[in-house]
Amino acid sequence: MSRVLPRQPAPELIVPTLSGTTWSLSDAKPQRFSLIVFYRGLHCPVCTTYVAELNKLVPELATRGVETIAVSSDTEARAREAQMKWGLSQLTVGYSLAIATARTWGLYISTGRGMTTTGVEEPPLFSEPGVFLVRPDRTLYWASVQSMPFARPHFREIVAALDFVIAKDYPARGEA
Repeated sequence: MSRVLPRQPAPELIVPTLSGTTWSLSDAKPQRFSLIVFYRGLHCPVCTTYVAELNKLVPELATRGVETIAVSSDTEARAREAQMKWGLSQLTVGYSLAIATARTWGLYISTGRGMTTTGVEEPPLFSEPGVFLVRPDRTLYWASVQSMPFARPHFREIVAALDFVIAKDYPARGEA
């Protein structure tokens, strides 16, 4: 598995979105950061509340100069179902994340194990969660990658951390 290092270029990310456009990291023009949240998919009961919480914070993140996208390896139909069921009205939702691309971001990959507690079948392969802040120059600022669906960073804490980072011009850490 490769590892993306802070202060180094982040891998390219190009995904179709449910709005009918293609989102590309190299074309993103955030004022301060792109917040890229990789989630497991429609089948994940933890993602239901996690991504819905992110959706609620999109306006607050935008006031801090942060462009936000949530991405999974789900098909368009599954991503659209998640958008509808989870109430993702404010969030850009990307889908069809290639497993090879997930690996370049250092995400863990899991194999499907049947039906989940949500009553949705897991896909044959999917990425585990990851959260990344990328600067407008496409260098990685911050990353958190999980091998399980549990114990993810809280978005409220990320918003508070952004206030500190912006006020103090705090540098990316973990680059060595």
